[in-house]
Amino acid sequence: MKRRSGSALVESAVTIPLVVLLLVGMNQLAKFTYTYYTLRKTVYSIGEFLSGQQGVNFCSTADPTVSAAITFGLTGTTDPTSPALVTGLDPSMIQITAERATYGGPGAPFTLSDCSCAPDCDISQGAIPPDFIVVTVAGYMLTPRIPMVPMVPIALTPTVKVPYGGT
Repeated sequence: MKRRSGSALVESAVTIPLVVLLLVGMNQLAKFTYTYYTLRKTVYSIGEFLSGQQGVNFCSTADPTVSAAITFGLTGTTDPTSPALVTGLDPSMIQITAERATYGGPGAPFTLSDCSCAPDCDISQGAIPPDFIVVTVAGYMLTPRIPMVPMVPIALTPTVKVPYGGT
């Protein structure tokens, strides 16, 4: 009869690092999911804030309504001195565009196109309002942290399209 002393120790030495790596990987996946969901809620709240406003110039981030919406999305209030809800997210990463639906004729579908930043889309100058507001986060990078594994940053770019109801 052969003795098997120490086999449990060898099996544990092989499996424990794999289990730890899986746990760390799940933790990082949860971190990415939570951060993406928070960013998505941020852009959605900016879009919802802007969707009912009147006289907004979507072509300018200097427009007081646009800057108030960005501040509201980033901090949860319109007070610009409040801390951001997502670490590392700043107003320069928020992109807001207006889209207008164009009817292609009988039998053709509607097409969406960006409003050019000309007076034809500036509601504050009396132009026809857009049909949708598109809010995007651009340039937000998150790097996973897994021990002894070199990782590259991953870009998180949530986008939300909200129908415009203001005039």
